[in-house]
Amino acid sequence: MNICGYIPESINEGPGLRAVVFISGCTHRCPGCFSPHTWSFRAGEPFTLELQQQIIEEMAENPLLSGLTIAGGDPFFSAAEVSEFVQRVREAIPNFSIWIYSGYTWEEIIHSAIPEYLKLLQLCDVLIDGRFVQQQRDVSLLYRGSRNQRIVDVNRSMDQGKAVCLL
Repeated sequence: MNICGYIPESINEGPGLRAVVFISGCTHRCPGCFSPHTWSFRAGEPFTLELQQQIIEEMAENPLLSGLTIAGGDPFFSAAEVSEFVQRVREAIPNFSIWIYSGYTWEEIIHSAIPEYLKLLQLCDVLIDGRFVQQQRDVSLLYRGSRNQRIVDVNRSMDQGKAVCLL
């Protein structure tokens, strides 16, 4: 697995000050995507255990951070590896808020035949779901690019068996 970016402090991908890791690789190829450079699974650099540990240590040492956001590409295409990273983050920083972006909807992930998708979802607090739709682009939306995308509370959604949106 590769990452094509890391931002130690951002206010754009979730509430508060957040670290953001951009996972390489996406086959959705949404027309109008603002980051087509992330589509290649070879983009960026290898997300080695050493680099993961360095990022985890940086996050743990920053008292201003309220969480981590995982974006891409689409992190669910590397769900097994991303899950391992998120588990390490959860162990090192137990109360950290973890948000994740995906072109898949909550329903597609829940009903997927790929068990790693569900495992990754359950490790996160919030899912920003849905493919970017250029015709529904709306720059006034918080944390999303198009009106079809949702901010899904993962725990409440799992409890209720349906997507529960925060906004």
